[in-house]
Amino acid sequence: PGQFGVKSAMKQVIQNTRNGQLTVKDVPPPKVRAGHILVRTGASLISAGTERMVVDFAQKSLAGKARQRPDLVKKVLGKLKRDGIRATLQSVLARLDEPLPLGYSAAGHIVAVGSGLEGRFHVGERVAVAGAGIANHAELNVVPANLAAAVPDGVPLEEACYGTLGAIALHSVRNLGAGLGDVVAVVGAGLVGQIAAQFLSLQGARVIALDYNPDRLRLARNLGAEAAFNLSEPDVEGAVAAFTRGLGCDAILIAAATESAEPFHTAAALARDRARVCMVGMTGTEFPYQAFMKKELNLIVSRSYGPGRYDPDFENKGIKYPEGWVRWTETENLAECLRLLSADAPRRLNVATLTTHRFALNDAEAAYGLVTGSHEAHLGVILTYPEPAAEPERPSFAAPRPAAASDGLCRLGVIGAGGFARSVLLPELKKMKGVHLETIATHRGANARQAADAFGFAHAAADEAAVLDDPAINAVLIATRHDSHAELAVRALEAGKAVLVEKPLGLTADDIHRVAQARNSANGFFQIGFNRRFAPLVIKMRNRLSALQGPKFVLMRVNAGAVPDESWIMDPDEGGGRILGEACHFVDLARYLIGSPVVSVNAEGSAVGQGPLDDVTITLRFGDGSLATVAYTGLGDSGVGKERIEAYGGGTAIILDNYQRLTVSEDGRARTETARADKGIAAALDAFVRAVATGGPAPIDEGELVETSLATTAVLDSLRAGTRIDL
Repeated sequence: PGQFGVKSAMKQVIQNTRNGQLTVKDVPPPKVRAGHILVRTGASLISAGTERMVVDFAQKSLAGKARQRPDLVKKVLGKLKRDGIRATLQSVLARLDEPLPLGYSAAGHIVAVGSGLEGRFHVGERVAVAGAGIANHAELNVVPANLAAAVPDGVPLEEACYGTLGAIALHSVRNLGAGLGDVVAVVGAGLVGQIAAQFLSLQGARVIALDYNPDRLRLARNLGAEAAFNLSEPDVEGAVAAFTRGLGCDAILIAAATESAEPFHTAAALARDRARVCMVGMTGTEFPYQAFMKKELNLIVSRSYGPGRYDPDFENKGIKYPEGWVRWTETENLAECLRLLSADAPRRLNVATLTTHRFALNDAEAAYGLVTGSHEAHLGVILTYPEPAAEPERPSFAAPRPAAASDGLCRLGVIGAGGFARSVLLPELKKMKGVHLETIATHRGANARQAADAFGFAHAAADEAAVLDDPAINAVLIATRHDSHAELAVRALEAGKAVLVEKPLGLTADDIHRVAQARNSANGFFQIGFNRRFAPLVIKMRNRLSALQGPKFVLMRVNAGAVPDESWIMDPDEGGGRILGEACHFVDLARYLIGSPVVSVNAEGSAVGQGPLDDVTITLRFGDGSLATVAYTGLGDSGVGKERIEAYGGGTAIILDNYQRLTVSEDGRARTETARADKGIAAALDAFVRAVATGGPAPIDEGELVETSLATTAVLDSLRAGTRIDL
């Protein structure tokens, strides 16, 4: 998809790792990719505790960095032994010269959606995003799907940008396992501590806030904590004992950011026997063993936003965890925080009162000066971003000019022998006159041999080159999985062969253009397996429509039935999903029935969870003013007819039920014709074989095939953009 409204440069907060200098730089904008969204930031949150440590580390001298990170020093010494001084020095200096992006909690609007996320996200949608090095303090960020969640209506972006901090706090609260009536001490009333205290209160726990800052303690009380004690006051332990009737706290949450191990001593003193202690803040870790052992305290270190964090497959590849085993992933924690920010939530999470300062992105240096060096009181510090001025750019496509192939007898090679090929295509070809079945190639040689024996091929192979490189073969049927269609079609055309490729022609517009370019310089033609054009009753329907004056209106209802999420068809990389793989039939069929070019596409998808999108309405506008709507769903009962086509124009209504019953109504009278269900598969194969044998022309105008293939990819563009796509 295009990156709508994206400029040639953007601003981003960058820190020099060697000297710690922080600047707002103009950098090239990122590009959306599969499984990711491109987000224009509206607000981002500076996490005072975490980011202060990052900035402080970068500003240290080499010796200071070494003292703070002895683990890195050990790696350097190991490299020194292996590679010598010169190579080690070059490597260290290169690492220190790498720009360090800052930020990890932001919110904004989606400006582009990568493939595989149709229906899950759309352009213009507001989302909160997470991740160090991902949700940066930058005008644009590319974010994997599992590190983003939709912002509910009515929640300002300046509140939604707290989502990542909220997910951190929520996961730590889940780790505590505190329930109704449990007394929980929260040590540290910074951002994470304040939010965690609210979560604990929302679930019925009794919260004691502990900090050295009286203003933050007052804020915690205002936000729901039952008690708040200043750690600088004497006998805090006695005050907590009085609050708990001498029992001690059921759980302790350490949310302090300090190099001292004092929070562990505080936790040990305040906890009851066998209490849980969860560390979410970065503190010193020399905990008092005797005190922890005598009370048999359980210590948990909270993993940032939750399950999935630091798992590259989950975060970067969108891998799904089974809900029965992992209900609250980092993605779900982020979404739950945003839900609780909504005005519709009966009991809300309040983050607006945590914001003490706002800075424009260009003033980020001043914002970090406040966070790292100022004595001015602060808590939530937000960066704000300018509104974009650029208008969306729409892609434009040009279809190739069709040209007829000229060849001899149809000597066919087949690549792929999946279920549809073996059950439908190959049995039809086997009994067809005028075609010689030369070679069948599949990745598994045993499968190829079995298919060759079953359907009468002269040869079997495990390599498609046996088909593509054989000069005796002048026609190729491509029946592989969808991701290989375009590449194999290009190779076959370049080899001078006619090509029948099972739908779709390609999974992207680039794939389709590659095939078109190959066709423009090739002697062979291509045909796509859009067999419904050849169905007898469809041909009669088209002939009747073409006789009508003025624009037409076509409505197609496709009760496609469910396909398991784990099917290869649903894999965005291999199958492309049902829109590209199956709904393409009906985009092409609408083009055939109306007989005018498609000029625009608009699509709406149903809300989806983790699974792929396969419930969609597609509206096509044609050059002559006609309209077609395709309602494609997998939600229906398989006992109902699969396909129903209604066409209206010039006072006439034509209805085709499941390719068995055609009714034409006009002047108050209806005439019905019935026939055996025939979707035109045999006729489509026969047309291809005859065209190869006689030297053409191609059975279907190839420019029209490119047009409808591009219109199908535009369906996905429309779902991503949330708007109409003009072709």
